[in-house]
Amino acid sequence: MFSKDRWDEILEALSANKFRTLLTAFGVFWGITILVLLLALTNGLRNGVTADFGNFATNSMFMWTQQTSISYKGLPKGRFFNYKLGDVEALKAEIPELKYVSPRLQLGGYSGDNNVTRGMKTGAFQVNGDYPEFIKQQPMDITSGRFISYSDIHAKRKTCVIGVDVVKGLYDKEEDPLGTYIKISGVNFMVVGTFKASNSQGDQEEDANTIFVPFTSFGQAFNSGDNVGWMAITGHDGKSITDLKPKIFEIIKARHKIHPDDNRAIGNFDLSEAFGRVNGLFSILGFVGYFVGALVLMSGIIGISNIMLIVVKERTKEIGVRRALGATPWTIKSQILQESLILTISSGMVGISFAAGVIWLMNYILDHSGPVDNFANPSVGMSVVFTALFILVVSGLLAGLIPANSATKMKPVDALRID
Repeated sequence: MFSKDRWDEILEALSANKFRTLLTAFGVFWGITILVLLLALTNGLRNGVTADFGNFATNSMFMWTQQTSISYKGLPKGRFFNYKLGDVEALKAEIPELKYVSPRLQLGGYSGDNNVTRGMKTGAFQVNGDYPEFIKQQPMDITSGRFISYSDIHAKRKTCVIGVDVVKGLYDKEEDPLGTYIKISGVNFMVVGTFKASNSQGDQEEDANTIFVPFTSFGQAFNSGDNVGWMAITGHDGKSITDLKPKIFEIIKARHKIHPDDNRAIGNFDLSEAFGRVNGLFSILGFVGYFVGALVLMSGIIGISNIMLIVVKERTKEIGVRRALGATPWTIKSQILQESLILTISSGMVGISFAAGVIWLMNYILDHSGPVDNFANPSVGMSVVFTALFILVVSGLLAGLIPANSATKMKPVDALRID
C-alpha cells in the first residue's frame, strides 16, 4: 500500500487512457452526488415542514368543544357546552401522566377588527388568556421584561406580554414599551414583557401579532367567568399523549354528560400523532433517497468493473511476465483492487465535495432571498458523509473483485502467449 513503485504503476495504468478513466469516474461522481443531494433535499423538506409545528411541545394535543351528536341523560343532541376550570383540575388530579394542562381563552385576531389601542394608534391583534406554564409548551424568546407569572394569576393583575409586531404597530421606533399601558377592548393592561417566536425570528404574522394576558385577568376583564375556550395538554416524557387521549375524553364526557360514544362533541388536534406521521413520511423519503442514489451509484460501479476487466485484458501479457518473475496471485489481485479503490474513492470524494458546494449554494440563496414555504436549511450530517465513504470503499472492492479474480486465474504460460 505504501510502495512508491506500486503507486507509480497504479497512476500509470489509470492515466494510460485518460478519457476512458474520466468517463468511468464520472459515473461514480454522479451517483454519489445524487445520493448526497437527495438526502440534503429530504432534510430541507423535513426542516421546512417540521418548522410549521413551531417550537410547540410535540407530545401535546389541543382540545375544544363542539356540538353533541347523541342525546344523553335527557339532554338533546346538538347542544353546546363549555369547558370549565374544574375540568382542568380534574384532568391534573386523575391523570398524573399529564405534564401540563393549560386552559386558554382568546379574543379577536390579527386579521379581525381593531381591538387594541394606545393613544392615537390602533391595531387588530390576537389576545390570549393563559397560565405561566404555556411558555414551556410553546417556547418563545422574551426580548425584554418577563412572561406572565403566578403572582399575576393570583392577584388578577392586568398585565400583558406583547409580540414584536404589536410593538411596531403601537409604538414609535426606539420607544420602550415596558411599563406603558395599552387598551384591549376598552380595558387598560400594563406591558411587562415583549417576545418573538423562537422558530420564526419574529417574522410570522400570527405569532408576532399576539398579546398574552393572565387567564384570570382575562376572565375578569371580559366576563368569561370560569369558562375555558380550549386546552393545550402535554404529556410527560415517555407518556404518549395519543395513548392518554381516550382517558382524557372519558373524564370530560362524564363531567359534561356526553354520551360515551359521541365522537363529535370534543374537537381535538393531536400534535404528537401528526408529528409522528410527518417523521414517518420523511423516513420513507430518506430511504427512497438512499435507494435511488444507490442505484445511480451502482451503475457507476458496474462501469468501473467493466473498465477494469478491459484493463486486465489489455495487460494480460504484463501480468504473465510478472507471474513468471515470481509475483504471487495476491500481489496481482491487490494491485487490481487498489486501482479500483483509488478510482472509486477519488471520484466519489470529488462528488461529495461537489454536492457540499451545491448544498452551500442552496443555503446561501435561501439566506439572501428569504424563507421558502415548507423548505429550510437543506443539509446532511457527518453520518451521511461517513456512510458515503463506506459505500465507496465497499463499491470499490466489489468493482475490482471480478477483474482481480480474472487476472489471478490466468496461467503465466498462457498469458505470455497472448499477443
